[in-house]
Amino acid sequence: MVNSATRSERKKRPPPVHNAGFSAPTPIQAQSWPIALQGRDIVAIAKTGSGKTLGYLLPGFMHLKRCRNDPQMGPTVLVLSPTRELATQIQDEAHKFGKSSRISCTCLYGGAPKGPQLREIERGVDIVVATPGRLNDILEMKRISLHQVSYLVLDEADRMLDMGFEPQIRKIVKEVPTRRQTLMFTATWPKEVRKIAADLLVNPVQVNIGNIDELVANKSITQYVEVLSPMEKHRRLEQILRSQEPGSKIIVFCSTKKMCDQLARNLTRQFGAAAIHGDKSQADRDFVLSQFRTGRSPVLVATDVAARGLDIKDIRVVINYDFPTGVEDYVHRIGRTGRAGATGLAYTFFGDQDSKHASDLIKVLEGANQRVPAELRDMASHGGGRGMPRRWAPSSGGRDEGRGGRAGSGYGGREGGRGGRGISTSSSSWHERSGGRGYDRESRDSRGFHDSYDKVRSRSRSPAGWGDRHKTGVRDRSWSRSAERYDSGAGRQRSPTLSFLEVGMKRDRLSPSQQRGPLQNN
Repeated sequence: MVNSATRSERKKRPPPVHNAGFSAPTPIQAQSWPIALQGRDIVAIAKTGSGKTLGYLLPGFMHLKRCRNDPQMGPTVLVLSPTRELATQIQDEAHKFGKSSRISCTCLYGGAPKGPQLREIERGVDIVVATPGRLNDILEMKRISLHQVSYLVLDEADRMLDMGFEPQIRKIVKEVPTRRQTLMFTATWPKEVRKIAADLLVNPVQVNIGNIDELVANKSITQYVEVLSPMEKHRRLEQILRSQEPGSKIIVFCSTKKMCDQLARNLTRQFGAAAIHGDKSQADRDFVLSQFRTGRSPVLVATDVAARGLDIKDIRVVINYDFPTGVEDYVHRIGRTGRAGATGLAYTFFGDQDSKHASDLIKVLEGANQRVPAELRDMASHGGGRGMPRRWAPSSGGRDEGRGGRAGSGYGGREGGRGGRGISTSSSSWHERSGGRGYDRESRDSRGFHDSYDKVRSRSRSPAGWGDRHKTGVRDRSWSRSAERYDSGAGRQRSPTLSFLEVGMKRDRLSPSQQRGPLQNN
């Protein structure tokens, strides 16, 4: 489009586009700009990092100049975004490319005082970039009018629906005139997104960049999937961090805020890590992102709040410390690297609790021509089994692994007591996952990890078929507090007296029946 533009179109094009170093549009921009400039509704489906923001901002600037509305009467362009991080980045782009045209823009998001945002609205703005929740709040206060909006953008539409914003989006759209141009940008095309597109858009043109029928990862990213037990993850994480060049920007994704904070504390001294998640104040989040962008904190530990929309250059590595709730989020997480034609690395720790995603993950890996670990294929061949892989299976009481073993990691081993030094160095024992609260160096380093898994185990129950006591909910101490069911396989008789280890087990609330239950994501 740039090469074939007429001279008059070149004069209209904002000079900052050239100043920013753009010599040619990206594929999504080249396809969407001509359609948007004709006033048509658009559904644009493209991977993250493809230049979607300018794909709708530059036509929006042209639309503003044609309309010539009074900004004090309300905005003309409205952009809805799933997160405040993405919203502020869109605002930054609007300021950078619209400043020379005297286009005003404000950003409305939660986690910050309403006062300054309301004052900017009162002064008058051409473009409002907003998260659905905060915009709904301000609409209910009747402090903003959307009756002038004639250019509506839904950015990361699939993410907004994933986050439960559909009711707010529909409520907002009711306040916008029906005579409008609507542009929807999304990375995936599931049925929920198709439904809302059918309801909100009129005869849209669909722009596809890549294959929309399958979830495809960026082929510029080299993906490594490692099947690990929980006890192995922290040590492997440190190995990966040490192997990178000093100053490389790295994002580590966790599934919980607690784990996010804990990992950041453990990694701060050696690697300069900082945490970002939904419980952080806006000021804290802005500070952490600033430190990450400038390289002062080159390791960012994040929950999925940062999985989409963050446009930070030169991210070299993404590490999935915890696997996400689905492969869609996996693709968007690793999409933080390998942007704008660059290459990147993605490491993913995959455990038994993630086995239901094994088949889908294999499809993503194969679609990007990546190596698939044999252990991952083994999980998938067992139907994404809920059971434990063989490498983590509990022993049934052998000479060195049972209750009386001398050096194994089973119950009552001479050195295999309460999280102590008898943990086997191999990864063949399920008991590595339940090292308890021992006082050796390894146990101390990973104490928080055991605590989080203890909570999961405390919610599990004995398998069905163990008698009526399970059905009635009555807990029999002989089953829930002892190691007897491991002993039964070796033909041993239960001692009428509780051993020292069994007392310790009661104290730690770690029952074998709980240990055998499948772990779940926090």
